[in-house]
Amino acid sequence: MKLIGMLDSPYVRRVAITLAALDIPHEREQLSVFRHFDAFREINPIVKAPTLITDDGTLLVESTLITDYLDGEVAPERRLTPADGAARLRVLHLVGFALTAADKAVSIVYEQQLRPQDKQHQPWLERVSGQLHAAFAALEAAAAMRNAASPAPWLVGERMTQADITVAVAWRFTQHLLPGTVDAATYPSLAALSARAEALPIFVGAPL
Repeated sequence: MKLIGMLDSPYVRRVAITLAALDIPHEREQLSVFRHFDAFREINPIVKAPTLITDDGTLLVESTLITDYLDGEVAPERRLTPADGAARLRVLHLVGFALTAADKAVSIVYEQQLRPQDKQHQPWLERVSGQLHAAFAALEAAAAMRNAASPAPWLVGERMTQADITVAVAWRFTQHLLPGTVDAATYPSLAALSARAEALPIFVGAPL
């Protein structure tokens, strides 16, 4: 397999960490959809990151579809998203909010860094920022409740799941690309989760 895309994308990084967590052999080619558009287009005509090239040459895009495929490549007990039951529902709930946080953070980055300042739309930025904070507030509440109810280290139990990976990646992306936008002191449980995750070799091996 080969993963195409830059690790400064939360979606590419999410897939890279998932590959490492599942111990799936792969190559990584860091191509930017901006700086390497033509080279990327030669691999995938829609120029979408992440792109995963499977062993049979199939192109997969969208991080959630890719991570679902990767889960199917390992034994059920090793999957990062449980196959069924309450644990699966919980993981999907948390992943959805984490991906929303990532989406809103990316929207702010694009608006502030790619659009000329005189063309930026402040009401839009305020709206997206509100959605970003709402997503992190929901995740903080979930993480804090988990911490109060159980000594388990991760959001859905003793094992790291896709929820932990996606939440940690979204948090780190926001802190790194939008410093000062989300105060870590307001979300202490998420900050602690991120620090715990980022210290793991699977995260260290896919640096932002």
